Amino acid sequence: MLGLEFDFLTPEAARAMMHGMVVSLQVAGTALAVGLVWGTILAMMRLSSNRLVSLFAATYVNLFRSIPLAMVLLGFYLVVPQLLKSLIPNGNTMDTRLMSALVGFALFESAYYAEIMRAGIQSVSAGQMDAASALGMRPLQAMRFVVLPQALRNMLPLLLTQLIVLFQDTSLVYVISLADFFTSAEGIGERDGRIEEMMIVAGLVYFIICFAASNAVKRIPRPAR
Repeated sequence: MLGLEFDFLTPEAARAMMHGMVVSLQVAGTALAVGLVWGTILAMMRLSSNRLVSLFAATYVNLFRSIPLAMVLLGFYLVVPQLLKSLIPNGNTMDTRLMSALVGFALFESAYYAEIMRAGIQSVSAGQMDAASALGMRPLQAMRFVVLPQALRNMLPLLLTQLIVLFQDTSLVYVISLADFFTSAEGIGERDGRIEEMMIVAGLVYFIICFAASNAVKRIPRPAR
């Protein structure tokens, strides 16, 4: 038996874990925001009648969905610092680990959100576009004001479910030594010789957050057919 006691959660340890949670939420939130926008653009590009545009989007999506996230993070960790140094005068003062994680997660998740949004766009009846055209809307206007709002509503449960998976995946930033929630808990456990206890605490926190989010997703009303 582990004999789990919570006296090892000192104020210093709690502060370090809270800072790690902020990093995890920052990575997840940035990936969600960028992923939704860039993913929606990629989805529309995949559905474009222009073969080159469609091919570019398909290649992007298939490439990122075929590479493990850990490899993507490592790859961007090698590239982003050099870009910061060349593009930003004070790039050396920025947290390259955090920036690498933000860029890597955002571009990686965009591929998954693109497929979700493509399914959402295709779930909207083609008659909606015809009706918008009859009202004098241009194709992009019809997509923006008619199709995309319905697609987002149809795919909202899937989008939020992907966010839960994304939050869990933020623990992979340990490969670039970024101190997120999981990495902070592991480091404190190794330092204090309480690794088992800290892993249990970290697992409980992830479980509570993800379980609560999953129940919230289930309560979202389904769109009427």
